[in-house]
This record gives sequence, C-alpha cells and structure tokens, in this order.
Amino acid sequence: MLLWFVIIYWVISVGIGLWAALRVKNTADFAAAGHSLPLPIVTATVFATWFGSETVLGIPATFLKEGLGGIVSDPFGSSMCLILVGLFFARHLYNRRMLTIGDFFREKYGRTVEVLVTLCIVVSYLGWVAAQIKALGLVFNVVSDGGISQTGGMLIGAGSVLIYTLFGGMWSVAITDFIQMIIIVVGMLYIGGEMSAQTGGVSVVFEHAAAAGQFSNFWPDMNLASILGFLAALCTMMLGSIPQQDVFQRITSSKNVNIAVQAALLGGVLYFIFAFVPLFLAYSATIIDPDMVKQYLHTDPQMILPKLILNHAPLIAQVMFFGALLSAIKSCASATLLAPSVTFTENILKGFLKQLSDQDSLKVMRITVLCFAVAVTFFAINSNLSIFKMVENAYKVTLVAAFVPLAFGVYWPKANSLGGLLAVLGGLIVWIGCEILVPTAILPPQLAGLLASIVGMLLGGLVPESYLKVKAS
Repeated sequence: MLLWFVIIYWVISVGIGLWAALRVKNTADFAAAGHSLPLPIVTATVFATWFGSETVLGIPATFLKEGLGGIVSDPFGSSMCLILVGLFFARHLYNRRMLTIGDFFREKYGRTVEVLVTLCIVVSYLGWVAAQIKALGLVFNVVSDGGISQTGGMLIGAGSVLIYTLFGGMWSVAITDFIQMIIIVVGMLYIGGEMSAQTGGVSVVFEHAAAAGQFSNFWPDMNLASILGFLAALCTMMLGSIPQQDVFQRITSSKNVNIAVQAALLGGVLYFIFAFVPLFLAYSATIIDPDMVKQYLHTDPQMILPKLILNHAPLIAQVMFFGALLSAIKSCASATLLAPSVTFTENILKGFLKQLSDQDSLKVMRITVLCFAVAVTFFAINSNLSIFKMVENAYKVTLVAAFVPLAFGVYWPKANSLGGLLAVLGGLIVWIGCEILVPTAILPPQLAGLLASIVGMLLGGLVPESYLKVKAS
C-alpha cells in the first residue's frame, strides 16, 4: 500500500513539473524562470533546494554517531550561507541582471577565470547531485521492502527527475519546489507529533540526548587543531556554498531585488528551524527502538530514520514521511541538476559555439542537463561515500577557488584580473597539494587553500590595473 502511494505521488509530481515546462519559451525562462518569481515561490525554492537528502538522512545519521559537533557544517554552516547571501550578496548580484554566476567572473576577471571557476562549480555539484540520487535509491529500496534494489531505485529516481528538469528548467523546479515545500513542512511536523507521542514529549527526547552527551561537543576544545577543524567544517558549507549557481539562480529568478534579499534570509531561517525536526525524529529512535539503532548505527545509520517510521508509525504517518522525504530529495536533485548544466553551457560551451541563437542555446542546455544526469548517476552508483560526506566534500572546491574572487570582486575595488587568476590557481594548487601530501595536518587542506586564495588576490591587487592593460595590449 505504501509503495502505491509513493508511485502515485511520484507520477503526480512529475506531471506538475511537465505542466510547468509549458512556460519555457527561451533560455531566460529555462535558466531563471523569466526573472519573474514572487516572494513565496522564491523562498520555497531556496528552502526546498537546501532541504535535501542530507538533511533528512545524512545529518541525523551523523548526529547519532558524532553528536552536535559532527554537524557543524550542516545545518549551522549551510543556514549561515543563505543568511550571508541575503545580507551581503543578493542585492549586488541581482542588480547586475546576469544569467549565471559565471558571468560575474567573466565581467570582473576575464575569460580565463570564468572558465576555471565554472569548471570548479560544475565539479562541486557532482557530489551534491549524486547524494540526492543515492538517497532516491535508498528510499525506493525501503518502501518496496527490498523489491527494488538501491541501484534500480537510483536509475528510476534519476530518470524521472531528469524528465521534468530537462523540459521545464527553472520553471519546473520553482513550481514543484513550492508544492514540495508545503509537503515537507506539513509532513515533518506531523511525523514529529507522532514520534513525540511515543517518546513522552519533546522535552523527554531533549533531556535524553543531553544526558547522553549529544550536545556537549559542539564547541571545539581550546587547542589549535580543534579550533581549526571547527572553522574548516563551518567555512566549507558557510562560504563554499555562496558562489554556487543554484543560489544565484534563486536570486536572479526573483521579480525584484527586495524579493531576492528577503527570500535568501527567510529560506536560511526556515531551513535552520526545520533541519532539527529530522534530528529529533532520529534520536527518538534511541528511545523507541534502541536495538534497531544499535543494529544500524555502525553499519548504515542512514537507514535508522526510515526503519523507525516503517516499524513504529501508522500508514498515514508513513505516507507523510516518505512523501516529505521524496519531496526534499526531488526538489534538491532537480535544482542541483539544472544549475551546473546551465552555467556549463553559458560560460564554457558558448565560448566555443559562436553565434548560437537563443533557441539553439536552449537545446544545448537541455543536452547538457542530460549528460550531467548520466554522469552523476554513474558516480552515485559507484561511490561508497555517505550522503552527508558527499554533500560536505562538494563545497571544498568552491571554497578554495570561487569564494574569494566573488567576495573581493564585490567589495574590494582593487580586485583585478591578475588577482582573480592567482586566487583561483593558488587556492586550488595549495588545497590539492595538502589533500595529497598532508591531509591530516593541523591546518585542514581547505583552510590552507582558502588562505592561499586570499594571498593570491591581495598580491594581484597590488599590481596597478593600468599596468595590466599595457601588458595585455
């Protein structure tokens, strides 16, 4: 019965996405929904994109194993990312009226930096989208009671998300995100109430977790290694997520600049609040079914929450939970499938395919979406990383290569093409070198790369722009 409910919901949601695709007439519609979305829909897309498989499955699993200290990067860092975007970047980027974040790097630093940063952004999405595909495989496997393998579930999930993203682009993502945000919020609150009744209340779960020491390790020990590790975990998501195409798409899809700012702030606050509902649900399992938790905690902790719902919740609660979970995964998967495909087309392929008409560009975007979907599905099927680690690792490359050129490009008048190039190359070379040679050093590799990127930008900024122009000529 549960499987049939899931199938019906899945078909309806794909149908809605295809209906929204009827609005797509050109590349602006496909990439940015015609720059016309109102505040509720933009807020929903921000929230729903962030609230993905790692929020419902990855973060709770990590919290059960490592406590609050294990989830510094998400939801704390990821929530702060959206708030920082709203406070410091949304207004500036919206007013430029660009189609992709890569356009900013081209205008500020030139073609070479545009290509390098775009490639880094595309690579960063590989892990993020793969995490959503991996989660879809897990869900289909669970609700079918093993009738559908995880690999089969990944192929079904990836194929159906691809269908409406391929045709509808940002319009399909926006409309389905709005509906799915409602399902996520209602579903999570309903399940929270069901589990609260079985545990004796929220306060009982909170007190049990506090007594078990789950909250005691958030702040680092007062030694250099712990402090730097904490900062690395926080900054990876908080800063590395800012120069991303999916964030930029939500900003530029807004009807006006005030909506862009408000939606980023509201989305960040909503995400932070609701990210704790799956944590509450997962920890409730230690009270309701401790034997099941022991069974999965050190083998596959991502299964704890789904198994709790299947074994200890009535059918309506199961429908609500898996409906909310699928909504979270689908909204995140579609958005993160679209974003790198659009920026790769606009900022790399169009540089080689000269004089493309708008309709030809639209076709190339759709072909790129298809190719990227195949690549991430293959990666998801063959990766052994957890959902949480896939997402967390995705942002290291943009932290070291893209954040400094974006932040300095917006706020530092001396940022120039040489500084941008040195920031990207310095950040990447130092980060990759540290990951290979000293991955467990006191200074985490991504922080070393971030510092190198800052140094590169400052050194380049010392060279007068007039001198660079003379050299170029």
